[in-house]
Amino acid sequence: MPLTTKELTAIEDAMNHEQVLVKKFRNFASSAKDPAIKEQAQMLADRHEQHFNTLMGHLK
Repeated sequence: MPLTTKELTAIEDAMNHEQVLVKKFRNFASSAKDPAIKEQAQMLADRHEQHFNTLMGHLK
């Protein structure tokens, strides 16, 4: 069953939010001095990138 316009808009909004979070955590990771903080920020960026890819999969 095809997605409705409302569902597509919701997925698009969620994907945009995930992209913003990936960028923010990657930037934070690159500027962090503490290796533990850097690692956590990178892990969060990776997790949000996975969320983005999952959402993208719903569009295929």
